Amino acid sequence: MNPQHPHTHPAVLAPEAVRRAFAPEGRLRVSINAGNAVLARRDPDGPGGVSVDLARAFAAELGAEIDYVVFDGAAKSVEALREERADIGFFAIDPARSQGIRFTPPYVLIEGSYLVRDGAAMVSGDEVDHPGVHVVVGKGSAYDLFLTRELRHATLVRTATSQEVVDTMLSEGHAVAAGVRQQLELDAARLGGVRMLPGSFMVIRQAMGCPQSKGDAAAAYLSDFVERMKATGFVHEALRRNGIQGASVAPAGA
Repeated sequence: MNPQHPHTHPAVLAPEAVRRAFAPEGRLRVSINAGNAVLARRDPDGPGGVSVDLARAFAAELGAEIDYVVFDGAAKSVEALREERADIGFFAIDPARSQGIRFTPPYVLIEGSYLVRDGAAMVSGDEVDHPGVHVVVGKGSAYDLFLTRELRHATLVRTATSQEVVDTMLSEGHAVAAGVRQQLELDAARLGGVRMLPGSFMVIRQAMGCPQSKGDAAAAYLSDFVERMKATGFVHEALRRNGIQGASVAPAGA
């Protein structure tokens, strides 16, 4: 049995039909992507982070206990939800993920950015999409899906997880690493010899999601939950408490 988190939001109890849809046996299966350093991490006593704080608050409204299903990448985390091995999950909104999954409005906005070697000639993201440029991305991540659609000339090189992107760029001699700005900044501090290109190539809209099979009422309740968590300051406080900088709370109804 998981102890209730001290910051759990306990004020609302979900309708019985919603509770049955999400946790018919009194347990909520939560898909967590530990590959996104902004939203989740592996702690010694279990997963932690903004996603986990939201999961605990939602479980409290259902009166349910949590079973975490933790993955090292977004693609696996999405697949678990699509295959109904989890009841809710936390993902970037992307059209390529819409089949079988209902997304809430976003709760957090994160920048997708580029990183290059110190000696590279590139000074802006506009110089990335050229023939012969290899861009390393985490397979199935939001920025992989986005750049797959957007890049016309550069070639994508995919790693199994987002944490491997910068190491792969350096070890295999590629020109560019793409990813969540905070993860790239952590890698730059760890490895040295690299620099961020200014700005961002996309804004990643992080949302909650549930399998389509949960039904309209359950999906609507989950969306309402996200809006309430933004409006009450819960998401802002979760970002602060988890030491996350550079990510912003999504506007209402975004």
